[in-house]
Amino acid sequence: MRRIAIAERPDWRDRAAESGFHFHTIAGAPYWDESAYYAFTLREIEEDIEAPTEELHAMALDLVDEIVGSEQRMRQLAIPEPYWDWIARSWRERQPHLYGRMDFAYDGSGPAKLYELNYDTPTSLFEAAFFQWQWLEDQLTRSRLPAGADQFNSIYESLVEAFGTIARHTARPFLFAAVGDSTEDQGTIAYLRDCALQAGIECDAMAIEDIGISADGRFTDMEDRVIGCLFKLYPLEDMFRESFGRHLPGSHLQLIEPPWKAVLSNKGILPLLWDKHSGHPNLLPAMFDDGGELPRGWVRKPIHSREGANIAMHLPDGELLTTDGPYRDGPCIRQAYHPLASFDGRHALLGSWVVGDRACGMGIREDRSLVTQDTAHFVPHAIVEEPRSVLMA
Repeated sequence: MRRIAIAERPDWRDRAAESGFHFHTIAGAPYWDESAYYAFTLREIEEDIEAPTEELHAMALDLVDEIVGSEQRMRQLAIPEPYWDWIARSWRERQPHLYGRMDFAYDGSGPAKLYELNYDTPTSLFEAAFFQWQWLEDQLTRSRLPAGADQFNSIYESLVEAFGTIARHTARPFLFAAVGDSTEDQGTIAYLRDCALQAGIECDAMAIEDIGISADGRFTDMEDRVIGCLFKLYPLEDMFRESFGRHLPGSHLQLIEPPWKAVLSNKGILPLLWDKHSGHPNLLPAMFDDGGELPRGWVRKPIHSREGANIAMHLPDGELLTTDGPYRDGPCIRQAYHPLASFDGRHALLGSWVVGDRACGMGIREDRSLVTQDTAHFVPHAIVEEPRSVLMA
Protein backbone atom coordinates (compact mmCIF):
# COMPACT_ATOMS: atom_id res chain seq x y z
CA MET A 1 0.00 0.00 0.00
CA ARG A 2 1.47 3.31 -1.12
CA ARG A 3 0.22 6.88 -1.57
CA ILE A 4 1.42 8.18 -4.93
CA ALA A 5 1.17 11.74 -6.26
CA ILE A 6 -0.39 12.05 -9.72
CA ALA A 7 -1.44 14.90 -12.00
CA GLU A 8 -5.11 15.76 -11.80
CA ARG A 9 -7.24 15.47 -14.90
CA PRO A 10 -7.62 19.02 -16.17
CA ASP A 11 -11.31 18.45 -16.91
CA TRP A 12 -12.32 16.48 -13.83
CA ARG A 13 -14.72 19.15 -12.59
CA ASP A 14 -16.51 19.12 -15.94
CA ARG A 15 -16.59 15.34 -15.79
CA ALA A 16 -18.09 15.57 -12.29
CA ALA A 17 -20.79 18.00 -13.46
CA GLU A 18 -21.67 15.75 -16.40
CA SER A 19 -22.14 12.74 -14.13
CA GLY A 20 -24.11 14.51 -11.40
CA PHE A 21 -21.26 14.54 -8.88
CA HIS A 22 -22.34 17.88 -7.41
CA PHE A 23 -20.86 17.29 -3.97
CA HIS A 24 -17.19 17.01 -5.01
CA THR A 25 -16.76 20.24 -3.05
CA ILE A 26 -18.66 20.64 0.21
CA ALA A 27 -19.08 24.01 1.96
CA GLY A 28 -16.27 25.43 -0.18
CA ALA A 29 -13.80 22.69 0.82
CA PRO A 30 -12.65 19.89 -1.51
CA TYR A 31 -14.12 16.47 -0.89
CA TRP A 32 -12.86 14.65 -4.00
CA ASP A 33 -9.04 14.70 -4.20
CA GLU A 34 -7.27 13.17 -7.20
CA SER A 35 -3.89 14.80 -6.64
CA ALA A 36 -2.80 11.38 -5.37
CA TYR A 37 -3.98 7.79 -5.37
CA TYR A 38 -3.46 4.75 -3.18
CA ALA A 39 -1.70 1.84 -4.87
CA PHE A 40 -2.25 -1.76 -3.77
CA THR A 41 -1.03 -5.11 -4.98
CA LEU A 42 -3.53 -7.73 -6.04
CA ARG A 43 -2.45 -9.91 -3.11
CA GLU A 44 -3.22 -7.10 -0.64
CA ILE A 45 -6.69 -6.66 -2.11
CA GLU A 46 -7.62 -10.33 -2.34
CA GLU A 47 -6.11 -11.60 0.90
CA ASP A 48 -6.14 -8.58 3.22
CA ILE A 49 -9.34 -6.78 2.18
CA GLU A 50 -11.74 -8.87 0.09
CA ALA A 51 -11.49 -12.18 1.96
CA PRO A 52 -11.69 -10.68 5.49
CA THR A 53 -14.65 -8.52 4.46
CA GLU A 54 -16.66 -11.55 3.39
CA GLU A 55 -15.62 -13.51 6.49
CA LEU A 56 -16.59 -10.68 8.86
CA HIS A 57 -19.87 -10.19 7.01
CA ALA A 58 -20.73 -13.86 7.53
CA MET A 59 -19.73 -13.61 11.20
CA ALA A 60 -22.00 -10.59 11.67
CA LEU A 61 -24.97 -12.28 10.01
CA ASP A 62 -24.41 -15.30 12.23
CA LEU A 63 -25.06 -13.11 15.29
CA VAL A 64 -28.45 -11.78 14.17
CA ASP A 65 -30.44 -14.83 15.31
CA GLU A 66 -29.02 -14.59 18.81
CA ILE A 67 -29.57 -10.83 19.04
CA VAL A 68 -33.18 -10.64 17.81
CA GLY A 69 -34.09 -13.55 20.10
CA SER A 70 -32.66 -11.93 23.24
CA GLU A 71 -34.26 -9.12 25.20
CA GLN A 72 -30.92 -8.50 26.91
CA ARG A 73 -29.12 -8.04 23.59
CA MET A 74 -31.81 -5.76 22.17
CA ARG A 75 -31.58 -3.59 25.28
CA GLN A 76 -27.79 -3.52 25.05
CA LEU A 77 -28.17 -2.15 21.52
CA ALA A 78 -30.65 0.49 22.77
CA ILE A 79 -33.36 -0.64 20.38
CA PRO A 80 -36.78 0.49 21.66
CA GLU A 81 -38.99 -2.39 22.79
CA PRO A 82 -41.97 -1.55 20.50
CA TYR A 83 -39.79 -2.48 17.52
CA TRP A 84 -38.35 -5.79 18.76
CA ASP A 85 -40.94 -8.11 17.23
CA TRP A 86 -40.97 -6.17 13.97
CA ILE A 87 -37.18 -6.45 13.65
CA ALA A 88 -37.21 -10.14 14.59
CA ARG A 89 -39.96 -10.87 12.06
CA SER A 90 -38.01 -9.15 9.29
CA TRP A 91 -35.05 -11.44 10.04
CA ARG A 92 -37.16 -14.61 10.22
CA GLU A 93 -38.60 -13.71 6.82
CA ARG A 94 -35.08 -12.93 5.54
CA GLN A 95 -36.30 -9.67 4.08
CA PRO A 96 -33.78 -8.73 1.37
CA HIS A 97 -30.93 -6.35 1.99
CA LEU A 98 -28.83 -4.37 -0.45
CA TYR A 99 -25.48 -3.14 0.80
CA GLY A 100 -23.14 -2.10 3.57
CA ARG A 101 -19.66 -0.69 4.13
CA MET A 102 -17.03 -1.91 6.57
CA ASP A 103 -14.42 0.62 7.70
CA PHE A 104 -10.91 -0.70 8.24
CA ALA A 105 -7.53 0.49 9.41
CA TYR A 106 -4.94 -1.01 7.06
CA ASP A 107 -1.38 -0.10 6.10
CA GLY A 108 -0.26 -3.12 4.09
CA SER A 109 1.93 -4.55 6.85
CA GLY A 110 -0.58 -6.59 8.87
CA PRO A 111 -4.23 -7.65 9.05
CA ALA A 112 -6.87 -5.04 8.33
CA LYS A 113 -8.62 -4.08 11.58
CA LEU A 114 -12.36 -3.50 11.61
CA TYR A 115 -13.39 -0.12 13.00
CA GLU A 116 -17.13 -0.42 12.42
CA LEU A 117 -19.95 -1.61 10.18
CA ASN A 118 -22.00 0.98 8.28
CA TYR A 119 -24.90 -1.30 7.43
CA ASP A 120 -27.97 0.95 7.34
CA THR A 121 -27.16 4.22 5.56
CA PRO A 122 -23.61 3.95 4.15
CA THR A 123 -22.54 6.82 1.92
CA SER A 124 -19.50 7.60 -0.30
CA LEU A 125 -21.05 5.10 -2.71
CA PHE A 126 -21.23 7.07 -5.98
CA GLU A 127 -17.65 8.23 -5.73
CA ALA A 128 -16.46 4.69 -4.93
CA ALA A 129 -18.56 2.90 -7.55
CA PHE A 130 -18.51 5.36 -10.44
CA PHE A 131 -16.29 8.40 -10.23
CA GLN A 132 -13.08 6.68 -9.12
CA TRP A 133 -13.59 4.08 -11.88
CA GLN A 134 -13.92 6.88 -14.41
CA TRP A 135 -10.71 8.38 -12.96
CA LEU A 136 -8.93 5.06 -13.47
CA GLU A 137 -10.01 4.76 -17.11
CA ASP A 138 -9.10 8.38 -17.88
CA GLN A 139 -5.68 8.12 -16.27
CA LEU A 140 -4.94 4.88 -18.11
CA THR A 141 -5.91 6.56 -21.38
CA ARG A 142 -3.52 9.41 -20.57
CA SER A 143 -0.77 6.87 -19.66
CA ARG A 144 -0.45 8.35 -16.17
CA LEU A 145 -0.97 4.96 -14.55
CA PRO A 146 1.09 1.86 -15.27
CA ALA A 147 -0.30 -0.26 -18.10
CA GLY A 148 -2.54 -2.97 -16.69
CA ALA A 149 -3.51 -1.01 -13.57
CA ASP A 150 -6.88 -2.12 -12.24
CA GLN A 151 -9.22 -1.33 -9.36
CA PHE A 152 -11.08 -3.32 -6.71
CA ASN A 153 -14.44 -2.20 -8.01
CA SER A 154 -17.38 -4.23 -9.26
CA ILE A 155 -19.80 -2.22 -7.13
CA TYR A 156 -22.05 -1.11 -9.98
CA GLU A 157 -22.45 -4.60 -11.44
CA SER A 158 -23.10 -5.99 -7.96
CA LEU A 159 -25.76 -3.37 -7.24
CA VAL A 160 -27.62 -4.07 -10.49
CA GLU A 161 -27.49 -7.80 -9.76
CA ALA A 162 -28.69 -7.28 -6.18
CA PHE A 163 -31.56 -5.06 -7.32
CA GLY A 164 -32.50 -7.78 -9.80
CA THR A 165 -32.82 -10.20 -6.90
CA ILE A 166 -34.70 -7.68 -4.75
CA ALA A 167 -37.11 -7.00 -7.62
CA ARG A 168 -38.58 -10.49 -7.23
CA HIS A 169 -39.50 -9.79 -3.60
CA THR A 170 -40.62 -6.17 -3.49
CA ALA A 171 -43.98 -4.49 -3.39
CA ARG A 172 -44.83 -1.51 -5.59
CA PRO A 173 -44.59 1.41 -5.85
CA PHE A 174 -40.84 1.43 -5.10
CA LEU A 175 -39.48 4.79 -3.94
CA PHE A 176 -36.07 6.15 -3.00
CA ALA A 177 -36.00 8.84 -0.31
CA ALA A 178 -33.40 11.02 1.39
CA VAL A 179 -33.25 14.41 3.09
CA GLY A 180 -34.34 16.92 0.49
CA ASP A 181 -31.63 19.55 0.98
CA SER A 182 -28.69 17.13 1.30
CA THR A 183 -26.80 17.28 -2.01
CA GLU A 184 -24.72 14.25 -1.08
CA ASP A 185 -27.67 12.09 -0.02
CA GLN A 186 -29.71 13.10 -3.06
CA GLY A 187 -26.75 12.25 -5.28
CA THR A 188 -26.46 8.85 -3.62
CA ILE A 189 -30.10 7.89 -4.11
CA ALA A 190 -30.02 9.18 -7.70
CA TYR A 191 -27.18 6.76 -8.41
CA LEU A 192 -28.90 3.88 -6.62
CA ARG A 193 -32.14 4.59 -8.45
CA ASP A 194 -30.26 4.40 -11.74
CA CYS A 195 -28.91 0.99 -10.72
CA ALA A 196 -32.43 -0.16 -9.87
CA LEU A 197 -33.73 1.07 -13.23
CA GLN A 198 -30.95 -0.88 -14.94
CA ALA A 199 -32.21 -3.95 -13.10
CA GLY A 200 -35.70 -3.39 -14.48
CA ILE A 201 -37.35 -1.91 -11.39
CA GLU A 202 -39.78 0.91 -12.02
CA CYS A 203 -39.10 3.42 -9.27
CA ASP A 204 -39.14 7.08 -8.34
CA ALA A 205 -37.54 9.38 -5.77
CA MET A 206 -38.76 11.92 -3.24
CA ALA A 207 -37.64 13.89 -0.20
CA ILE A 208 -38.12 11.89 2.96
CA GLU A 209 -39.76 14.94 4.57
CA ASP A 210 -42.61 14.66 2.03
CA ILE A 211 -43.65 11.14 3.05
CA GLY A 212 -47.08 11.14 4.65
CA ILE A 213 -49.15 8.85 6.89
CA SER A 214 -52.63 7.68 5.91
CA ALA A 215 -55.54 7.43 8.33
CA ASP A 216 -54.86 3.69 8.76
CA GLY A 217 -51.13 4.17 9.46
CA ARG A 218 -49.70 3.49 5.99
CA PHE A 219 -46.83 5.48 4.50
CA THR A 220 -47.78 7.52 1.43
CA ASP A 221 -46.15 9.56 -1.34
CA MET A 222 -47.00 13.06 -2.58
CA GLU A 223 -49.97 11.66 -4.52
CA ASP A 224 -51.31 9.87 -1.41
CA ARG A 225 -50.41 6.48 -2.87
CA VAL A 226 -49.47 3.85 -0.31
CA ILE A 227 -45.75 3.13 -0.68
CA GLY A 228 -44.95 -0.54 -1.20
CA CYS A 229 -41.16 -0.52 -0.82
CA LEU A 230 -39.01 2.35 0.42
CA PHE A 231 -35.26 2.73 0.12
CA LYS A 232 -34.59 5.30 2.81
CA LEU A 233 -31.20 6.95 3.17
CA TYR A 234 -32.18 7.92 6.68
CA PRO A 235 -31.08 6.26 9.93
CA LEU A 236 -33.55 3.76 11.29
CA GLU A 237 -32.69 4.72 14.86
CA ASP A 238 -33.77 8.30 14.04
CA MET A 239 -37.05 7.01 12.66
CA PHE A 240 -37.64 5.18 15.94
CA ARG A 241 -37.44 8.48 17.84
CA GLU A 242 -39.72 10.47 15.57
CA SER A 243 -43.50 10.63 15.73
CA PHE A 244 -44.18 8.69 12.53
CA GLY A 245 -41.85 5.87 13.63
CA ARG A 246 -44.55 4.29 15.77
CA HIS A 247 -46.45 3.43 12.58
CA LEU A 248 -43.60 1.34 11.14
CA PRO A 249 -44.39 -2.09 12.69
CA GLY A 250 -47.99 -2.09 11.48
CA SER A 251 -47.57 -0.25 8.19
CA HIS A 252 -46.70 -3.26 5.98
CA LEU A 253 -44.02 -1.04 4.46
CA GLN A 254 -41.05 -2.92 3.05
CA LEU A 255 -37.78 -1.14 3.84
CA ILE A 256 -34.43 -1.23 2.13
CA GLU A 257 -32.38 -1.61 4.27
CA PRO A 258 -34.66 -4.03 6.18
CA PRO A 259 -35.41 -3.59 9.89
CA TRP A 260 -33.00 -6.38 10.91
CA LYS A 261 -30.11 -4.22 9.72
CA ALA A 262 -30.71 -2.14 12.88
CA VAL A 263 -28.73 -4.71 14.87
CA LEU A 264 -25.74 -4.58 12.52
CA SER A 265 -25.56 -0.84 11.88
CA ASN A 266 -25.21 -0.39 15.62
CA LYS A 267 -21.68 -0.15 17.08
CA GLY A 268 -22.82 -2.51 19.81
CA ILE A 269 -22.20 -5.28 17.29
CA LEU A 270 -18.45 -4.75 17.81
CA PRO A 271 -18.24 -6.06 21.41
CA LEU A 272 -20.63 -8.88 20.47
CA LEU A 273 -18.35 -9.90 17.60
CA TRP A 274 -15.33 -9.74 19.92
CA ASP A 275 -17.08 -11.82 22.58
CA LYS A 276 -17.78 -14.57 20.08
CA HIS A 277 -14.55 -14.36 18.09
CA SER A 278 -12.02 -13.10 20.64
CA GLY A 279 -8.55 -12.89 19.12
CA HIS A 280 -9.71 -12.84 15.50
CA PRO A 281 -6.96 -11.11 13.50
CA ASN A 282 -9.35 -8.61 11.87
CA LEU A 283 -11.15 -7.58 15.06
CA LEU A 284 -10.13 -5.12 17.76
CA PRO A 285 -10.91 -5.83 21.43
CA ALA A 286 -14.22 -4.14 22.24
CA MET A 287 -16.69 -4.00 25.12
CA PHE A 288 -19.77 -2.12 26.22
CA ASP A 289 -18.74 1.00 28.10
CA ASP A 290 -19.50 1.22 31.81
CA GLY A 291 -19.10 4.98 31.94
CA GLY A 292 -15.91 4.79 33.96
CA GLU A 293 -12.56 6.37 33.21
CA LEU A 294 -11.20 5.24 29.88
CA PRO A 295 -7.64 3.87 30.06
CA ARG A 296 -4.92 4.72 27.58
CA GLY A 297 -5.08 2.97 24.25
CA TRP A 298 -8.88 2.90 24.02
CA VAL A 299 -11.55 4.74 22.04
CA ARG A 300 -15.09 5.45 23.26
CA LYS A 301 -17.82 5.58 20.58
CA PRO A 302 -21.56 6.18 20.96
CA ILE A 303 -23.33 3.17 19.50
CA HIS A 304 -25.30 5.38 17.09
CA SER A 305 -22.73 8.02 16.19
CA ARG A 306 -21.84 8.83 12.57
CA GLU A 307 -19.12 10.69 10.68
CA GLY A 308 -16.69 10.48 13.61
CA ALA A 309 -18.93 12.49 15.95
CA ASN A 310 -18.63 12.40 19.76
CA ILE A 311 -15.53 10.19 19.80
CA ALA A 312 -13.20 10.13 22.83
CA MET A 313 -9.79 8.76 21.89
CA HIS A 314 -7.30 8.03 24.67
CA LEU A 315 -3.97 7.51 22.94
CA PRO A 316 -1.30 5.19 24.37
CA ASP A 317 0.94 8.20 25.13
CA GLY A 318 -1.77 9.70 27.35
CA GLU A 319 -3.07 12.30 24.90
CA LEU A 320 -6.85 12.72 24.78
CA LEU A 321 -8.63 13.59 21.53
CA THR A 322 -12.35 14.30 21.39
CA THR A 323 -14.81 15.30 18.69
CA ASP A 324 -18.04 17.23 19.04
CA GLY A 325 -21.43 16.17 17.74
CA PRO A 326 -25.08 15.49 18.49
CA TYR A 327 -24.68 12.02 20.07
CA ARG A 328 -24.04 13.06 23.68
CA ASP A 329 -26.72 10.86 25.20
CA GLY A 330 -27.10 7.11 25.01
CA PRO A 331 -24.84 4.11 25.51
CA CYS A 332 -21.30 3.78 24.19
CA ILE A 333 -18.81 1.06 23.43
CA ARG A 334 -15.07 1.13 23.90
CA GLN A 335 -12.68 -0.31 21.35
CA ALA A 336 -8.93 -0.80 21.50
CA TYR A 337 -6.98 1.98 19.82
CA HIS A 338 -5.39 1.02 16.52
CA PRO A 339 -4.00 3.82 14.32
CA LEU A 340 -4.92 4.42 10.71
CA ALA A 341 -2.22 4.26 8.06
CA SER A 342 -0.51 7.65 7.90
CA PHE A 343 1.07 9.28 4.84
CA ASP A 344 2.60 12.74 5.36
CA GLY A 345 0.09 13.53 8.09
CA ARG A 346 -2.89 12.14 6.19
CA HIS A 347 -4.72 9.28 7.89
CA ALA A 348 -6.40 6.84 5.51
CA LEU A 349 -9.61 4.97 6.36
CA LEU A 350 -10.45 2.12 3.99
CA GLY A 351 -14.13 1.46 3.30
CA SER A 352 -14.84 -2.04 1.94
CA TRP A 353 -18.20 -2.45 0.22
CA VAL A 354 -20.50 -5.45 0.59
CA VAL A 355 -23.40 -5.72 -1.86
CA GLY A 356 -25.77 -8.58 -1.22
CA ASP A 357 -23.33 -10.84 0.58
CA ARG A 358 -20.28 -10.22 -1.60
CA ALA A 359 -17.27 -7.94 -1.11
CA CYS A 360 -17.07 -5.96 -4.34
CA GLY A 361 -15.03 -2.77 -4.00
CA MET A 362 -13.59 -0.10 -1.78
CA GLY A 363 -13.12 3.61 -1.29
CA ILE A 364 -10.58 5.54 0.77
CA ARG A 365 -11.18 8.67 2.79
CA GLU A 366 -8.35 10.52 4.45
CA ASP A 367 -8.28 13.14 7.16
CA ARG A 368 -5.62 15.23 8.83
CA SER A 369 -7.22 14.19 12.12
CA LEU A 370 -6.86 10.74 13.67
CA VAL A 371 -10.67 10.61 13.59
CA THR A 372 -12.23 10.44 10.11
CA GLN A 373 -14.93 13.12 10.08
CA ASP A 374 -17.31 14.63 7.55
CA THR A 375 -14.49 16.93 6.37
CA ALA A 376 -12.42 13.97 5.09
CA HIS A 377 -11.31 13.76 1.44
CA PHE A 378 -12.07 10.88 -0.89
CA VAL A 379 -8.93 9.66 -2.71
CA PRO A 380 -9.06 7.06 -5.52
CA HIS A 381 -7.12 3.81 -5.57
CA ALA A 382 -5.59 1.43 -8.11
CA ILE A 383 -4.20 -2.09 -8.16
CA VAL A 384 -0.64 -1.70 -9.39
CA GLU A 385 1.78 -4.60 -9.22
CA GLU A 386 5.25 -3.58 -8.13
CA PRO A 387 7.94 -4.24 -10.75
CA ARG A 388 9.85 -7.43 -10.10
CA SER A 389 13.62 -7.43 -10.07
CA VAL A 390 15.31 -9.42 -12.83
CA LEU A 391 18.40 -11.49 -11.98
CA MET A 392 20.93 -11.47 -14.78
CA ALA A 393 22.98 -14.66 -15.31
